[in-house]
Amino acid sequence: MSSKSIIMFGMVVGSMIGSFVPAIWGGDLLSLTSIIFSTLGGLAGIYFGLKVSR
Repeated sequence: MSSKSIIMFGMVVGSMIGSFVPAIWGGDLLSLTSIIFSTLGGLAGIYFGLKVSR
């Protein structure tokens, strides 16, 4: 796998996990907090993808 693929995979998985975090405490999956956590999860996935690919 190329480093670009690993970073993209981390971004997708991170944003998917991040969007489900508000559902843990009973929040809606299409709320503003879900979008914020999805963005944060995507950024965390990019960071970990960079760490793994190096």
